[in-house]
Amino acid sequence: MTEDDIIIIGAGASGLMCAIEAGKRGRKVRILDHANKAGKKILMSGGGRCNFTNYSIEPANYISQNPHFCKSALSRYSQWDFLALIGQYQIPFHEREHGQLFCNESAKDILEMLLAECAKAGVTIQLSAHIDSIERLAERFHVKSSHGSFSCQSLVVATGGLSIPKMGATPLGYKIARQFGINVLPTRASLVPFTLQPEDKERFSTLSGIAVPCLVSNKRQSFSENVLFTHRGLSGPAILQISSYWHAGEDVVINLLPQENLEAELKSKRQQKLKNKLKTILEGYLPKRLIACFLPEDLLDLSLQDLSDKQIQQVADQINNWTIKPNGTEGYRTAEVTSGGVDCDAVSSKTMESKQVPGLYFIGEVLDVTGWLGGYNFQWAWSSAWCAGQYC
Repeated sequence: MTEDDIIIIGAGASGLMCAIEAGKRGRKVRILDHANKAGKKILMSGGGRCNFTNYSIEPANYISQNPHFCKSALSRYSQWDFLALIGQYQIPFHEREHGQLFCNESAKDILEMLLAECAKAGVTIQLSAHIDSIERLAERFHVKSSHGSFSCQSLVVATGGLSIPKMGATPLGYKIARQFGINVLPTRASLVPFTLQPEDKERFSTLSGIAVPCLVSNKRQSFSENVLFTHRGLSGPAILQISSYWHAGEDVVINLLPQENLEAELKSKRQQKLKNKLKTILEGYLPKRLIACFLPEDLLDLSLQDLSDKQIQQVADQINNWTIKPNGTEGYRTAEVTSGGVDCDAVSSKTMESKQVPGLYFIGEVLDVTGWLGGYNFQWAWSSAWCAGQYC
């Protein structure tokens, strides 16, 4: 049996980051991952450019049953700390909307930086290593794997969530937590497109490929970004964001023209004696196909002067206050993250160590901390991993 100080299960963003920090402290670190390549999710993220953090990171950008849990880690290892590391490697990056930061060239730059730091810190990375069993005996963890048996003082679970199973996502992290009696909160797909009810899917199928800036809201939250109509339902940044706050059976309200009070605008134009057809006026604001799908043709063909106040109100309500009940989501297959997971109340927010099992740590997405779209989940990976790396 090979003896290590620390075994980290998972060679993703949080696992690599934790290994670097622990290795810097002179700890003998081994990473085990069942994948054939480290950092697969890093490589695919952001369309291959990796949205690695955000200029504006706040605890309010995260969802957890314990909303205070993320505060300590995010303040102790911030986006500025990660940017300093990027600066050491002179990785070129750029800012997109809402403070999102992406590599100029390739997500490989981030992965290569992490692997270089692991090499400097003397970290051993073993890939295609499947975990067979984990036991805790005499204050050490014994891990049996397809690559042999190992023992360690500290075991770090950095296995991610259930999102994108084709990338190798598994429930291993949750199984380890349950094995040691640690509470795991119900999980669900988040940052994920909506599917539509059959009748809505049929009605809006002609709009596939159209994207419009919208305000999407429910009782708890609202987001102002693009909505994309797809052949399966609704996607785009605003939909992905609201999906993290949506519960099955709830309505979602979509304002297709958030920059205009359409009722006031149409009444004003009518008062100015404009004789254009309603269709012509609306086509100045929204795509033709969308207007034709949302409003009946006989109404669209009316002159603005022929519209009653009630008809104008109905038109405005359809556009400014479209209420829809999604059928569901596309699930883990396309979800960017997993909500729920290891209960944060069972873990120290300072060290990421289990409160009931000394030497057992949980970091990254396996915990019940879900960030917004836009680099927030990567920052949680870096921050939580850095914290664990100081103590494990």
